[in-house]
Amino acid sequence: MQQIMIELMNQFGYWAILLLIAVENIFPPIPSELILTFGGFMTTHTDMNVLGVIFFATLGSLIGAIILYYLGRILNKERLERIIEGKIGKVLRLKKKDIEKADHWFDTKGYYTVFFCRFIPVVRSLISIPAGMSEMHFGKFLVFTTVGSIIWNSVLVVLGSIMGDHWMKIVEWMDLYSRIILLLLVILCIGGICFYYYKKTRKK
Repeated sequence: MQQIMIELMNQFGYWAILLLIAVENIFPPIPSELILTFGGFMTTHTDMNVLGVIFFATLGSLIGAIILYYLGRILNKERLERIIEGKIGKVLRLKKKDIEKADHWFDTKGYYTVFFCRFIPVVRSLISIPAGMSEMHFGKFLVFTTVGSIIWNSVLVVLGSIMGDHWMKIVEWMDLYSRIILLLLVILCIGGICFYYYKKTRKK
């Protein structure tokens, strides 16, 4: 997979970066770290430049985010509530009011969530779906997504250009960063679920 992406970028330059980053947003297992750092490295021995790589990478990020945002609009709150009211809700012990609480939380803190999640592996892509489900204002969604994406893309592209032939070191460091962040997220999710069911048990 890595070799295919590198060959595409060598052959098609900016347009390959745009396409790969857009696809990475929709299919998170594709590593943006590899695409961005190699793109930065390419600026050291081709006619590509750092600003061009950042621009096309950010455009790709927006395309992927918009697709997932509208997927969230299709899977809206009303449909999710109907699902929760069925067997799935009984199994998970979730109620309609739980969805309403989550939606209210996203309505008040969603913009900051969209921004900060752009720096978290996997979540940086998937956060666009709940943003669409909660019908976040599309203009504001684009602004926070763009700013967060520019920062993430800029850091990795610039590091790739600085490291030059040693650009893979950045990928290795980012892989470790991703593992640590995902482990923390799993721990937080498990803790949150346990706390949620503990509170429900106490109320009975």
